Amino acid sequence: MVSRYLFFVSELYALAILRPLQEAIRARGDAVAWFFERESLAGHLRPEEVRLASVESVIEWRPDAVFVPGNWVPQFFPGLKVEVFHGFSVGKRSESRGHFRVRGSFDLYCTQGPDTTQPFERLQQQLGFFRVAETGWSKLDPLFSGRYVREPAGRPVILFASTFTESITSARVLRDTVAAAAQRGSWQWLVTLHPKMAPDIVDSYRVLEGPHLRFAMTDDILALYAQADVLLSDTSSVVPEFLTQHRPVVTFRNRRPGPHLLDVQNVADVIPAVEHALQRPESLMNAIREYANRIHPWRDGRSSERVLEATARAIAAGRGGLKRKPLNLWRRVQARQRLGYWGF
Repeated sequence: MVSRYLFFVSELYALAILRPLQEAIRARGDAVAWFFERESLAGHLRPEEVRLASVESVIEWRPDAVFVPGNWVPQFFPGLKVEVFHGFSVGKRSESRGHFRVRGSFDLYCTQGPDTTQPFERLQQQLGFFRVAETGWSKLDPLFSGRYVREPAGRPVILFASTFTESITSARVLRDTVAAAAQRGSWQWLVTLHPKMAPDIVDSYRVLEGPHLRFAMTDDILALYAQADVLLSDTSSVVPEFLTQHRPVVTFRNRRPGPHLLDVQNVADVIPAVEHALQRPESLMNAIREYANRIHPWRDGRSSERVLEATARAIAAGRGGLKRKPLNLWRRVQARQRLGYWGF
């Protein structure tokens, strides 16, 4: 019997998270479709990908499960509601209001590693209306499945990536530092910026392109991770993603520094820190491996398969042994308002 799975998408970043899961679903011979909260996002689908354009079509299609990288999903959609997360917790907001906030929307949380699993298991014991399964994160499957071949560079490759949040972005203050380092030519620079980055910042980096710096606005940042020896960043979601490769990261004024990062407070210390990172000191590399094993120990490129297996188990178990989910009437009304649907 063919299973049907729906992807509920509220933000563009969801595509990179869900496409490896789509591959795993199709490899099993099952069916997958996409539903977009905003019409503008639908234009990013590939020709072979299936879209359900209306709430009515979703209800008629009756998915067995709905996978969500965001923090909400309409409860009136059929199927098990599965949270697959939009990223790792990086401390941009308090944990209770961010990564570990339970809104009563989901039946299953597919966690990335012990750092995520343990808090959600405690919440599961406390609240009792959802299940938790540690699966790893589908977004990283291509990184660990051999899809990306490291291109010969002949010199160290430094990736610079920055968050768009004005209060913590390093992009403005480090622009001249990156430009000067690229001009020296000792390293090959790759620069990518968040899609929501201020246009003037994007333009200021785009003009730096040359033989020693490549500017890349891409929806496949994993391909850049695979090429880089060191990441230079700030308090960005790319930091823990890059660290899962067991490669060093230099951060500028990170909000949650630790022994796994070379964090600096002053612009003058950035390039010396990168030089130090390239030496891969043993104490740093041990801390990186320990951190990576906490957030994402899975390095086999099969997290999507584990998500599907956990989903199948949860569907088979039904609501057995679980408490009733909170009614959350106002949140349910908000969901209908957002999608303009009032049917039953």
